[in-house]
Amino acid sequence: MRNNVIAFGLWIAALAVGTAAAMEPAAQEVSKPNVLVLLFDDMRFDTFSYRGGPVNTPNIDALASTGTRFDQAMTSTGLCSPSRAALFTGRWGHKNGLDDNVHLFHSRLSEMPLDQGGLIKRAADSGYFVGYVGKWHLGGQGTTLRGAEYVYGEEHHQQRHGRQWTPYSKPVKIGNYYEGKLDANGEKHEYYQTLPGTYKDTETSHIVEHGKEFMKKAAQDKRPFFGVVSFHQPHPPYRVPEPYASMFDPNTLALPANHAVERKFKPMSQDEPYWPWHDVGHMTDLDWRKSRAFYYGAIAMVDRAVGELIETAKQAGVYDDLYIVLAGDQGSMLGEHGLYDKGPYAYDELMRMPLIIRDPNVKPRTITRQVSILDIAPTLAEWMRLPSDGDVDGRSLNALIQRGDSADKGRDDIALYAYEWYNGGWFGIRAIRSPQMKFVWNPGDERDELYDLVNDSVEINNQINNKKYTKQLKVMIKHLEKEMVRVNDPLLEKFRHHMQTYLAR
Repeated sequence: MRNNVIAFGLWIAALAVGTAAAMEPAAQEVSKPNVLVLLFDDMRFDTFSYRGGPVNTPNIDALASTGTRFDQAMTSTGLCSPSRAALFTGRWGHKNGLDDNVHLFHSRLSEMPLDQGGLIKRAADSGYFVGYVGKWHLGGQGTTLRGAEYVYGEEHHQQRHGRQWTPYSKPVKIGNYYEGKLDANGEKHEYYQTLPGTYKDTETSHIVEHGKEFMKKAAQDKRPFFGVVSFHQPHPPYRVPEPYASMFDPNTLALPANHAVERKFKPMSQDEPYWPWHDVGHMTDLDWRKSRAFYYGAIAMVDRAVGELIETAKQAGVYDDLYIVLAGDQGSMLGEHGLYDKGPYAYDELMRMPLIIRDPNVKPRTITRQVSILDIAPTLAEWMRLPSDGDVDGRSLNALIQRGDSADKGRDDIALYAYEWYNGGWFGIRAIRSPQMKFVWNPGDERDELYDLVNDSVEINNQINNKKYTKQLKVMIKHLEKEMVRVNDPLLEKFRHHMQTYLAR
């Protein structure tokens, strides 16, 4: 009898242990995080109040104060489609198939190949409720075909492989400006415009409302969510309603040291107006100040948009543990070097981008190491535990987020940038940036560029032929070659051939 009791006791104990063991994986399983990406178009890095800029941005500042500021973030390409493809895939254009703009005048491409699922498809395949609101610019129906369930924006439903948009009306308007003929309100609407109505009438507000609706739906869904709210603002031309149109007095705004400077010993490609509005010979200093004032108004308006989305996340009960990325796809030119909008060059005003990443479990900090837009996808994939979709060129930023700049000890502080195509024209530009120097290889032009960022932060003086910089030039060439090898750049052999003259100095 006693043996039976002992046996029964051992059986109960074994059952208890087995049950606990069976329950242990579930108890230890960590739920997947909710992630929200706030993406802006042509948003410069230097305007926000948290960066000491001229625009009071309390909502973006608040996000920066609770997250990790990447104050030296660089885009991959100063062009919408390639930079966004790099953001969502973590790969350069020669790997993700998108190295030019899509569905615009002269563009070769109409979409990012569907086999490049990127974060959207990877999240959907991993059980996420995926939403995409606003600008996509990677091909018609691309978000839906990749598994997004909530979509808003005309381009998400437009025909695939449709006709390119061609700016037939624009040359006439620019010609009128040369003749002194202005648009309504005495404005140049290809550069700045006071929109009728109020904030609530803008596309920015409509995007916000759909972003709110997505988050409310996501809060009621049992699945984790991955949402992207992507704004067309502040992309030029700078068009805002009141009170944003009059928020800044153009007469009081300072113009930068490189404003409208004569481009001496620069690549010829910088002199060609690829779009009609790139012909800025009619622009006076007051016109440039007005453009800058309207751009600042656009930044104030998108700060309001950020505040509304964050407040909705709080009201929906999803904010406290919400992972947030705020980023721009690239910067934009506001008259620096006499340039407007963007084009095939590598100036900091275009190359640098804002980046704030909020991990709710990590204390806020500022990172001064250079990072890339290509690093966003690996970072999010690590958070969300997404399956691999092939090799990536970016790297996870989570070590920097958790430990600060010290996590990059022993790593070269460099950033790679490229401009392969610009709306159908090939340039093949490669640039490498350190905190002290920038080297730009222009394979389609006889003039490469070298800038001393310590003594010439506004990149006026091209030092490529200055023998005082021979040592620095060779170091930057080696950095660029190393990066081109790392990413398997198809121009590597051509680059090595072109560099022989410099290395022989």
